[in-house]
Amino acid sequence: MDASRFLSDLHALRAIGARGTGVVRRAFDPDDVRARLWLAERFTDAGLEARIDPAGNVWGLGGPLLLGSHIDTQPEGGWLDGALGVIAGLEVARAVPGCSVVAFQDEEGRFGATTGSEIWSGAVSMEDADGLADLDGVTFADARAALPATGPMPAPQDFNAYLELHIEQGPVLDTAGQAAGVVTAIVGLRQITVDMRGQQNHAGTTPMHLRADALGGLIRAQTGIAAALRNIATPASVWTIGHVRLHPNAPSAVPGQVRFTVQWRDAEADRLDRMETAIRDALAEAAGDLTLTLSDTSSLPPVAMDDRLRAALAQAAEDTIPGRWRHMPSGALHDATNVARVLPTAMLFAPSIGGISHDFAEDTDEADLVTCLDILTRAAQTLT
Repeated sequence: MDASRFLSDLHALRAIGARGTGVVRRAFDPDDVRARLWLAERFTDAGLEARIDPAGNVWGLGGPLLLGSHIDTQPEGGWLDGALGVIAGLEVARAVPGCSVVAFQDEEGRFGATTGSEIWSGAVSMEDADGLADLDGVTFADARAALPATGPMPAPQDFNAYLELHIEQGPVLDTAGQAAGVVTAIVGLRQITVDMRGQQNHAGTTPMHLRADALGGLIRAQTGIAAALRNIATPASVWTIGHVRLHPNAPSAVPGQVRFTVQWRDAEADRLDRMETAIRDALAEAAGDLTLTLSDTSSLPPVAMDDRLRAALAQAAEDTIPGRWRHMPSGALHDATNVARVLPTAMLFAPSIGGISHDFAEDTDEADLVTCLDILTRAAQTLT
């Protein structure tokens, strides 16, 4: 492997869509398209068969061991989230015969959630994906026209295993002074959309005791869910009220409607079930006299990593940095969640400075980046 070339490629990709120290490359936006065309050229230069499939996934085909991640970003994204796994995969493929690389599309969920790998793994059909729309109403079908396909989607049967290097996106490794983490499992995720409707009215003339204030329902939901989960959640369980839309969102109007998401994550499917029951009950109580509508639950199940691949990464980590790595779960979702439906899968984490990710301040020490590249390369050598 060539560490200097690896870092040079990472910084070259960072420059496409750069915003200060961070990057903005939303799926299929002009900078994302430029980055994918650049990546296809790098794959070709490395002797791989470059291919862009109809979903916008970019492939560098060279053998049955698949490595990769994604290169699209959050609306305000860091320079390593996803990109690290793709560029590390490229460098491994240069050094180890029999490797392929993929950059999946829309992992960050402009349209769905991990859309490109969901399509490839069969979790969602292209027809259904084409009907997905972003917050501005742009559909996946319309957006993907910006990046014409150069070939068909490779079949999962073309590969025998998948490895993904990713930044941790949390503080565990950085706090412990460790240089790598071998992932044991990826937590499951569930999400619902909540709509509470009251009565929009004049903020100056409507007495407090006569108001049907939708925002009040959101406030009660926040405290009610926390109370309901107190005896169910573990220290590793998380839940979040995220995207919120308040109507009419005006200073002099009592809010008549609020729409928001509730998302929860845990590594145990049974606990996810119990959390869901508690959350739905808490929302019903919080709504009170408001009209409550809950969406169906969208979900991704917890996924255990493959024992053989984990062992290869663990041995490579011990050979590279004895005692300076750990086994750990992933609290974030990754394309590996979908790939694990069709291939043996494992993940390696690099430290995130301060645990910061999904932010322009996201960063990892370059020495740690190179260390994790070394571990990934050693593991790939034992698996090909």
